[in-house]
Amino acid sequence: MDTIKETKITPADKVLNLEKYIFVELDEQKEKARNEGVDLIDLGIGNPDRPTPKPIIKAAIKSMKDSKSHGYPDFKGKADFQATIKEWMKKRYNVELGSDFTAQAVNGGKEGIAQISLAFTNPGDLNIVPDPYYPVLSRGTWVASGEVYHLPLSEENDFLPDLDSIPKEIAQKAKLLIINYPNNPTGAVAPREFLEKAVNFCIENNILLLSDLAYGEVCYENYRPLSIFSIKGAEDVALEVHTCSKTFNMAGWRVGFVIGKKEFVDVVSAIKINFDYGTSTIMQDAAIAAMKMPHKYIKVTMDEYEQRRNYMVKALQELGWNVKKSNATMYLWLKVPSGRTSKEFCKMVMDKTGVVFTPGVAFGKMSDNYFRVSIVQKEKRLKEAIERLKKANIRYED
Repeated sequence: MDTIKETKITPADKVLNLEKYIFVELDEQKEKARNEGVDLIDLGIGNPDRPTPKPIIKAAIKSMKDSKSHGYPDFKGKADFQATIKEWMKKRYNVELGSDFTAQAVNGGKEGIAQISLAFTNPGDLNIVPDPYYPVLSRGTWVASGEVYHLPLSEENDFLPDLDSIPKEIAQKAKLLIINYPNNPTGAVAPREFLEKAVNFCIENNILLLSDLAYGEVCYENYRPLSIFSIKGAEDVALEVHTCSKTFNMAGWRVGFVIGKKEFVDVVSAIKINFDYGTSTIMQDAAIAAMKMPHKYIKVTMDEYEQRRNYMVKALQELGWNVKKSNATMYLWLKVPSGRTSKEFCKMVMDKTGVVFTPGVAFGKMSDNYFRVSIVQKEKRLKEAIERLKKANIRYED
């Protein structure tokens, strides 16, 4: 009888070297708690809880019934999608995208960011990412076998990166500078002066600037963020990523776009076409309807978020936290009481109260003394969460 040879098939080093995705670990903890009968109030996720507006659903159903939607989509995105993006940028950001600009449809902003990292990063290349960061901002580089220089964001500097602190040798080596404003997880916003400085920094150092504008519409009190293309010179060094997830309550639909100079977007397209056949025509038609519908549909959602934000800021302040009221995003960024790591604190809160927060370390090793609170629950549940925290005597004492 022949002996069966023992084999050992191993993953690529880039997979083995990736740190465990903390959100998977958190999901496992939540599932265990739910299986034990715990009524969790999940203030950890960034998943919009409001329904997708009806005009979007109607457009998707119409597209599903059209046999033209049943074949492979256009790689970059259909002509109507491209035209609507330019109209949207003009209407919402007062940015005129000229003939040199184009867009690449992507299956959500996360995919777009990852593919930009893959498209512009060689093994061993270095990219600059502020910490804290949405995980894919660093993980895209790691998957591309690149290195990340993490630039700390401090509360004292309004969670804006200090570009002057970047060592000269890092600036000269870097391929990408990635920014995300309005910012997840801190809720910080970037003034024009900072964006101008970022653009000039990238021009001077021959760096591609990647602007993640996922929360461009999640804004309150008449605040409006700037597109990076509002800044002079950005067209020569920047790409910008948009997603329908937060703006239109379409997180599960997986549709967004990358915009920029054609020569840059074409590089992203060259990567994308090797992974898939483009973004579904049905999803594109839904996104077109989303960008064309009256702003009142967005405003209803943002008004509700603003009301929730106001309640949570006041309630958490009463529990001792020094909470800053951000004019954007659906998050609050709070300090962990001394004596615990962010994971230890959030695990303790969940075990005692069933209220789920996201530990700051999920957003970078420099952020372990913070945790994120998401306001994607109805106000009734937010009030219940606060009552549970009060009952368990969970408050900020440093």
